[in-house]
Amino acid sequence: MSLSALPTALLIPPVNLVPLGLVGLLLARRHPRLGRAVIALSLLAQLVLAMPITSRALIDSLQAGIPRIVPARPHPETATEMPAEPPPGAIVVLGAESGGGGIGGILPWHGVGPLTLERLQAGAILSRRLALPILVTGGPPEAGAPPLALQMSRSLREDFGITAAWVEPAADDTWQNAEFSAAMLKSSGIKTVYVVTSGWHMRRALMAFRHFDVDAVPVASRFEAPPRLVADGFVPRVSAWQRSYYAIHEWLGCLYYALRS
Repeated sequence: MSLSALPTALLIPPVNLVPLGLVGLLLARRHPRLGRAVIALSLLAQLVLAMPITSRALIDSLQAGIPRIVPARPHPETATEMPAEPPPGAIVVLGAESGGGGIGGILPWHGVGPLTLERLQAGAILSRRLALPILVTGGPPEAGAPPLALQMSRSLREDFGITAAWVEPAADDTWQNAEFSAAMLKSSGIKTVYVVTSGWHMRRALMAFRHFDVDAVPVASRFEAPPRLVADGFVPRVSAWQRSYYAIHEWLGCLYYALRS
């Protein structure tokens, strides 16, 4: 985690629950009952957020209301009919995390990570199905690294045999993904696009693209499974902690975008 990302992380559970527990320890010296209550709240919240059933519920709440219809190739008999609205003229694929800077192996040191690769695969399938061009967007994932969009373009070409029509290499976040992509698309006369990203990230992406006057049609690369009432769902896991963090981060991002619009 970079120093610039630390303040944000400390505002979002479960990371901020650790300093909350330390505050409880300090309070316990002069106010024992209050201090113990704060410590108990911190530990309980950490436990609950580490349960898979909690993290799945949080992720699933982000996916609620996102259409799950996969666009199909127009039927020849209806292709000549005048559409009620201009159909999407391009596909925008949003980048996620980097590959992680490994050493050695067949993969490049800086490459696309699993989430980005999943989105690229979905974008490639959609491009072949609908014969639409692709825009990839994503800036440098870390200092000194090449823009993620360049890595996405290379992966799209080498792994899927598709050349990206536009490469947007400067965006640092979802808001800039939409802002910079909108400028490139509008210069080509395109105002309606398919937006490809993860199901849990789609809500925030649509808010950003629509703010910049782009009619964004959602196509999720994947929807996460909903929570299930099984015993294993209540067993704390580190991975669930991480997913809970992502979900809360997304909801706070949606709130921020709503206030920004």
